[in-house]
Amino acid sequence: MTTEPHLLSLRIVVPQLGSRHGSVECRPVINGRDVLAEVFDEGPADDPRDLLGPDAPLHATDTPREVRLAVAECTEGCCGAVYVTIRREGQHVIWSGWRNPDEDDVDLPEFRFDVDQYEAEVHRASTDHGWEWPARTVARLLEERLRERAGRLTTWECELGAVSAWHWEPDQINVFLFHPGRSAIREGRPWLQFRLTLPISGDDPGDQAERLEARLTAEDPREVAEICGGSK
Repeated sequence: MTTEPHLLSLRIVVPQLGSRHGSVECRPVINGRDVLAEVFDEGPADDPRDLLGPDAPLHATDTPREVRLAVAECTEGCCGAVYVTIRREGQHVIWSGWRNPDEDDVDLPEFRFDVDQYEAEVHRASTDHGWEWPARTVARLLEERLRERAGRLTTWECELGAVSAWHWEPDQINVFLFHPGRSAIREGRPWLQFRLTLPISGDDPGDQAERLEARLTAEDPREVAEICGGSK
């Protein structure tokens, strides 16, 4: 008897803007079931930026890959997280090996998806940005532009960390930079982390991202940023 493949849907959850409660989540729904809700109540599912995109960890390959789907609000080391191993076998994508470092067992079975349906859903969720608020869109577009033109920041001995938009501060974004770069942390050399907080308007998000990129690369961003971390 042939078992019908399971159906995957990726649901994006966005908290009320301006509220300190909740997180932006990418929640896997399998055959209409929010499977994470059944086994984990210690924290949110991971953010879409961590699970989706062209190089999304949710994409299946022949090489098995363990992916974190949710993490405790405190820390993983305190109250755990949920991991699954994703692999492709022919015309199927398999989710198995469920794991929570804080528990002996995660009571979820192996799920087997049709590869075409699965990859179409990952692609849909990765390219559908209709849930974003304006600042989140500007942050995503600005980060894409800065990573494509990384050399412009190295002029100022800076490396991009991230561009973040938080739902509790819906009218601004934060740009994080490392000086001289992340490699200094690994190598034990002096380093600093800078943060620039930038207001977002009602203008077209693409136009704003373009203007902000020009502003960040035209002059040394360290002169107007605040230090928010670094070595002694």
